Parts: sequence; C-alpha cells; structure tokens
Amino acid sequence: MAKALIGYMNSDLRTPAHLTAENARLRARVRDLEELVLSLKKENESLVEAHAADLLESSMQEMQPV
Repeated sequence: MAKALIGYMNSDLRTPAHLTAENARLRARVRDLEELVLSLKKENESLVEAHAADLLESSMQEMQPV
C-alpha cells in the first residue's frame, strides 16, 4: 500500500531531483518542438496555396490564344 501511495504522489521521494529537473526540461523541449511543427505546417500550407495559385495563373496564361 505504501508503494502505491508513493507512486501516486506527485513528488516521489525515491526520484532524484536531477531526474525530475531533466524530465521537466525534456517536457518543455517537446512542447517547444510541437509548437515549431505546428508553425512549420501552417507555413507549408500557405506556401503550397501560393504555389498552387501561381500554377493556376500560369496555366491560365498558357491557355490564352496567341
């Protein structure tokens, strides 16, 4: 029962402080990388839309009679 309670507590006394700090640092890094991925996805989508618009415009100009 004591092991279950210790495992349930937020601050496990058996876990060294440096591991807790490293865990927090890694979680923050993962959060930052996830935000970067979302930002890059948005940028990529806007670039794809711009490229598609350019392709559509160029294909429309090619279809014009000479």
